[in-house]
Amino acid sequence: MIAHLSGILLRKTTQSVIIEINGVGYEVVVPLSTFYTLPEEGERTELHIYTHVREDTLTLFGFHRELEKKIFLMLMSVSGIGPKLSANILSGIGPEDLLTAMAEGDAARLQAIPGVGRKTAERIALELKDRARQVFEREELPPPPVRTAGAGVLSDDAVSALTNLGYSPRAARSAVEKARADDGEMTLEGLIRAALKALA
Repeated sequence: MIAHLSGILLRKTTQSVIIEINGVGYEVVVPLSTFYTLPEEGERTELHIYTHVREDTLTLFGFHRELEKKIFLMLMSVSGIGPKLSANILSGIGPEDLLTAMAEGDAARLQAIPGVGRKTAERIALELKDRARQVFEREELPPPPVRTAGAGVLSDDAVSALTNLGYSPRAARSAVEKARADDGEMTLEGLIRAALKALA
C-alpha cells in the first residue's frame, strides 16, 4: 500500500495532481486544503497518501500534512462517508476549522459544508467529537503556507473548484465574480475562500 510519495509535480488542478517518480506518473486526488500548498509545476513535492482499493479500481488521495490525512481517515470511519466525500469536506472547510467544528459538536457548521446533509453532519458531530478533541490536544496546528496562482486562470480555476464541490456553475461563477470585484489582487486560494463565504 502506498503511504507517501515524493517526486516532481508534473501537473496540478484543483481536483488532482500527477507526481513523477522514476519515470512513472502517479495521479493523486487532493482536497483544496492541500492544493493551496502545492509548489509550481516542475518542482519537487511530497504528499502523505491514502490508497483506496475498490473492486478493480485503485485511487490515491494525497495530503500536504499528516493532520489532513488523520482528519480524512476520521471522517471515513463515520457510516455513509467514503473517501470522495471526505476529500470534499476537507475542500469545503480548512482542516483547523473542521477539527474545531467536530470538537465542538457543531452540526450546523458541518451541515454548511457542500455535500454534507443534516444526518451526516449530526453523525460526524456525535461520533467524532471526542476524537477531534484528542487530536487538538496532541497536534500543533500551524496554518498552511499560501501560494499564488497564475492571474489569467484564477476565475476559471476557482469556478471549477466550486462546481466540483457541488455548487451550480452559475452560482459558482457569480460568487467568484463578486469575490474578484471585492479584491482584484486575490490569490487562487483566497478567491476560492472568499467565494465560499459568499455562497454560505
